Amino acid sequence: METFYHGTSVLFKQFDIAHALEGDGKAKFGFGTYVTESYTSAAHYAYNKKRPENKSYYVYTLEIPDMTEENHLFSVCPVHLSIIERTEKALGEHVPDEARQVGKLFRKYVGNKLIGKTGTIKQLTNKADLDAEKAAAKFFSEIGLEYFAWPQAQSKPDGLTNRVVLNIDKIRIVRIDKVELDPKHFQLVPGSEKEIPFDSF
Repeated sequence: METFYHGTSVLFKQFDIAHALEGDGKAKFGFGTYVTESYTSAAHYAYNKKRPENKSYYVYTLEIPDMTEENHLFSVCPVHLSIIERTEKALGEHVPDEARQVGKLFRKYVGNKLIGKTGTIKQLTNKADLDAEKAAAKFFSEIGLEYFAWPQAQSKPDGLTNRVVLNIDKIRIVRIDKVELDPKHFQLVPGSEKEIPFDSF
């Protein structure tokens, strides 16, 4: 298991995919539960622009399954052959080479195909709406993928990662901290972390 973090302005005891879009309301990197390897980044994400009246911020420490070559799509890396093979078998059709180049293109292409979108390969890999992202997340989870992943810093593709967890049942909450953020940039105030016991709410 790996340790990751999730920032939120809402206190809860278990994840619910029904609330997946209540953060920034987008599915830019795929549909699911967004987590990060960086505690400070998670704290920053706890600020919800859609709900600025929420002044309480929480960082959840989580355990999630280990990443392997065959259980994730990485946004800027080529798609593993076994994932391509499983995808083509489940889809019943060949995925063009242009859509296999990196994970984000592959995800969008498959999502668009699943909801019946038509167009050129460039069109099908360029953009995916929410319905396509939901379809892709469900499809890839069913063929054994755990994540969509991308580098926290695009300039450091081998550094820390952010991930979309496709199956919330694979997430284990280890700890919940209440944190303070500076009011200007909404960055973590060092030393402000205070653990909240599970039996206190």
